[in-house]
This record gives sequence, C-alpha cells and structure tokens, in this order.
Amino acid sequence: MSRVCELTGKGPMTGNNVSHAKNRTRRRFLPNLNDVTLISDTLGRSFKLRVSASALRTVDHRGGLDTFLAKAKDAELSDKALKIKKDIAKAQAAA
Repeated sequence: MSRVCELTGKGPMTGNNVSHAKNRTRRRFLPNLNDVTLISDTLGRSFKLRVSASALRTVDHRGGLDTFLAKAKDAELSDKALKIKKDIAKAQAAA
C-alpha cells in the first residue's frame, strides 16, 4: 500500500535531521494518512479511502465528499476517487 492520499495526492517528502552539532542526515516526512469511510449524498453509499488528515478537514469544510470531488483536479485524484467522481457526475446529470 503506497503512502499517498487518494484525494489530494499528498505523498512522502524528504529533508534532513539536524542535530545540535548541525550534523545532517536524510529523513522522510510521511503524510498523516487515515483509513476512513466517506459517504456520498448523491449516490447514497459509502466508500473506503486512504486520506490525509488535512484532506479530511477540507472535505468537512467544503460540505462533504460530493462537493470536494466536484472541485478537485483530476490529476490529483487516485483512480478509485476519479471513478467515484465520474459516478457522482453521472448521477447528478440524470437527476
């Protein structure tokens, strides 16, 4: 399982551990990923996604999964999230 957020594309970054003596060694900064179940209001079903904590706050701020995916760029989304976005768009067009 890769350490990449399915909604924002946020992944590991690299940097340095810096000691008191200013010795530098390479390290990785991992994103804060959580396995969550998000509910789509339009489709009326839930989806399990691996999402960063900041993306989860953004989903809540925008008012749910449907509105978040509507505003999200396709390049940032995972294949699973892109399929959910297209299903929601189809359902909204049919309604």
